[in-house]
Amino acid sequence: MQNESLSRRQALRNTGIGALSLNLLNSDLFTANAEAQSTLTPFNRFPRMVQEHFVRKLRLHDEMHRARIFGLKNQPQAEAYVHEVREKISLSFGRWPTKTPLNPRVVRVIKRGGYRIENIIFESRPGFLVTANLYLPDKIEKPIPGVVGTCGHSTNGKAAEPYQAFAQGLARLGYGCLIYDPIGQGERLQYLHDDLKPKLRAGTREHINAGNQQLLIGEFFGSWRAWDGIRALDYLLTRPEIDPKHVGVTGNSGGGTMSNWLAGLDERWTMAAPSCFVTTFRRNLENELPADSEQCPPKVLALGLDHCDFLAAMAPKPVVILAKERDYFDARGAEDAFNRLKHLYSLYGKEENVRLFIGPSYHGFSQENREAMYQLFDQATGIKETRTEPEIRIEPDEELWCTPKGQVGGIGSRTIFSVTAGLSKRYAELRRSLRGQPLKNELQRLLNLPDAHGTPEYRILRPTGGRKYPTKYHASYVLETEPTAQAIVTRLSMERWYSRPPQGGKKAVLYVSHRSADAEMRENEWVRDRIKVAGETPFFAMDARGIGDSMPNTCGRSSFDSPYGNDFFYASHALMLDQPYVGQRTHDVLRVIDWLASFGHTEIELIANEWGTIPATFAAVLSKSVTKVALNKPLASYSEIAESEMYDWPVAMFLPGALLTLDLPDCYAELRKRKVMS
Repeated sequence: MQNESLSRRQALRNTGIGALSLNLLNSDLFTANAEAQSTLTPFNRFPRMVQEHFVRKLRLHDEMHRARIFGLKNQPQAEAYVHEVREKISLSFGRWPTKTPLNPRVVRVIKRGGYRIENIIFESRPGFLVTANLYLPDKIEKPIPGVVGTCGHSTNGKAAEPYQAFAQGLARLGYGCLIYDPIGQGERLQYLHDDLKPKLRAGTREHINAGNQQLLIGEFFGSWRAWDGIRALDYLLTRPEIDPKHVGVTGNSGGGTMSNWLAGLDERWTMAAPSCFVTTFRRNLENELPADSEQCPPKVLALGLDHCDFLAAMAPKPVVILAKERDYFDARGAEDAFNRLKHLYSLYGKEENVRLFIGPSYHGFSQENREAMYQLFDQATGIKETRTEPEIRIEPDEELWCTPKGQVGGIGSRTIFSVTAGLSKRYAELRRSLRGQPLKNELQRLLNLPDAHGTPEYRILRPTGGRKYPTKYHASYVLETEPTAQAIVTRLSMERWYSRPPQGGKKAVLYVSHRSADAEMRENEWVRDRIKVAGETPFFAMDARGIGDSMPNTCGRSSFDSPYGNDFFYASHALMLDQPYVGQRTHDVLRVIDWLASFGHTEIELIANEWGTIPATFAAVLSKSVTKVALNKPLASYSEIAESEMYDWPVAMFLPGALLTLDLPDCYAELRKRKVMS
């Protein structure tokens, strides 16, 4: 038996095509010690590739944006630019819902020396409750300027000390200030147990959980957040105390984000002061600074917009960019934003209406930044003297509650999750099943795949021994699927092979990995079984960009699996570029299929595991070269994600807007119709 086995192995080597030996069925090659295998660190030879790929794109965006702004030469061109950015902002944030009755009610009035606080509840959408505090001076002889205050990522929302401070400070300086709880913070947690205890961390974690789901139904969490701010302004303007000719918006950090977005979304603002947010998208990316869902508007980069454009939309009304020298929001970007706005405002002859203030301390709406905000608002409303902040009294959280137990969930408010689930079900009823070319066309539109020309260039990596794959040898290749993006492909072999893959044989197996092709070929029994079944058919395994061999080491140590980590980070930038991350990975699979065809492999059995099943499925629908498909633990449907309160699939595998026109079962049905998948 031993001599027979040796002769069969020699015969296979003599074929010259490096085919997998039939002897792979022998147990001695498939029973390597599992513990020894697991001690190998998975390949991660290109951990900076994805980061540098996106840096290249955003540097190009930044250069084009700078040239566009400084290319403006006169006021008519400036006015045309302002009109253009307003239209583009609308395209990014989408259509607004119909304004419905606010149904406001003041549930309590707190009287303090020189000012009062009204605890208010209103509905920004039917049954969707917003909790807010309205700070007003005691003595109001004529209508006073009004300000909408937006909160940063504080667990207790509007009750956080710096947000109480600026709202109270404004009231004591003669302004009315309405400050409201953001979705997922303060009294507006969306994911609660029956006892009103949180299921998720307030702020970023709630925002990401809700925002990722919303992408599937074509909604943007930032638009929901901004709509609350627009309706807050609607309410503020119903108050007889407020002068509609003087209304501003301010906020810090996440509230700086929202006040910046709101400045560009509603023309009623007469002044704006975003704090600790405005920089450039390029600086945030280069500095590996993740931002949660509402901070990443869809298509915003594809539309050529940057942070400062949301303030440019207000030109030439008074605005101030508030920044910090020690902040993680890069002060260089704040200076860039200011200089671009200053040029734009100079064309109106209103340079004095745009300011930059960089405080000396760390991230936060500290007193020096608040006073810079007061001074800008005083200028805008005609108050000439410089005023400092009066002494502030911080209230206990419970004093500022608008609900009996501190949560709108306790008084029957709708949740953002319930709306998402309801829309998903409604779209499922309205969708018609797509098949054939209409399915391909719609899938291509949603994926927005990069251009592909010719056969990808590739490099051949030096072999690495001791990987304990089911075969004795392997070869690795780095394919340029885009100019600065690569897929890493491994070819298993029973013989040494240092050069390009051998020519010949139409059939090949291509494995699309879940997390790491290297680890899964050693440790995953389903994958190893598929290698056995492949027999003599050439077997290739790939990591798409950002997976396995190019898994990023950015955004903090080992952040890939964090909801706020680098996989989310790049998915967010892909969304802003209008190039969905799952589409980029699908493109990688399709380019590897093109590369295999250059060696004669035109009949591809595509197999994929877990996360890899989604780009593999899309590629199989789009490629005629795929003749067989096998999926292990695929996602049943995107609807399952949109309609589940909790889920564990990453947003990098979500196709934005998919559920408006199709779902994964449409793709699976198409593959069954073609008889490539059972």
